[in-house]
Amino acid sequence: MSHPLIVVAWLSLTLAVLSTLTVVADLVLDGAQTMWIMNIVWPVTALWAGPLGLLGYLRYGRAGSRRAARTAEREHRAPPVRLQPFPILVAKGTSHCGSGCTVGDLVAEAIAFAFPLTLFGHRLFGVWIYDYALAYLFGIAFQYYTIKPMQNLSPLEGLWKAIKVDTLSLTAWQIGMFGWMAVVRFAIFGRSLSANDPAFWLMMQVAMFCGFATSYPVNWWLLRRGIKEAM
Repeated sequence: MSHPLIVVAWLSLTLAVLSTLTVVADLVLDGAQTMWIMNIVWPVTALWAGPLGLLGYLRYGRAGSRRAARTAEREHRAPPVRLQPFPILVAKGTSHCGSGCTVGDLVAEAIAFAFPLTLFGHRLFGVWIYDYALAYLFGIAFQYYTIKPMQNLSPLEGLWKAIKVDTLSLTAWQIGMFGWMAVVRFAIFGRSLSANDPAFWLMMQVAMFCGFATSYPVNWWLLRRGIKEAM
């Protein structure tokens, strides 16, 4: 592995960790989010998006805090989160989906590192089985704990709605992510990268951006049709 790439990887990962810690600190000091799941979504987003995730939180995430909602109520105006433009709402919904995928993928990579699975002669395809299964599990959980309290649904209704809402979005995210990792494996490096290689995690960060890009139009459609709730 070339030395410059390792340097870039460590720099990117360091910035991602620092961005995540900054978001967490701000959530503690400035006040938790009105929608509690966003207290997880924003730090996880910063973990893969780094400074861009941090900027997104500072610019748009703070508008969803309980403090911002209380201030708006005292001033008899709409909460600022409701005034955000539709493309931003789509981006937040996509990040919500991506956070479940990210947590699932992190767990999956740890499992795959300890218990490798080979499919069609390639470890990459085996990892994808772990990735999709756990990303789906965490993605549905994230969506369930958003939809159920918002719509006052029964557990079964909440689960079914979460499945309907998140399956397309999550699958679109994984397609983008898997597509990039296939390029990394077969076109860029010509071999599998190990999970203990910082370059692997740099490529995973890029894969998350690809997942965001492929999932964004699906989330646009879901929000426009009223199938998914705005975050």
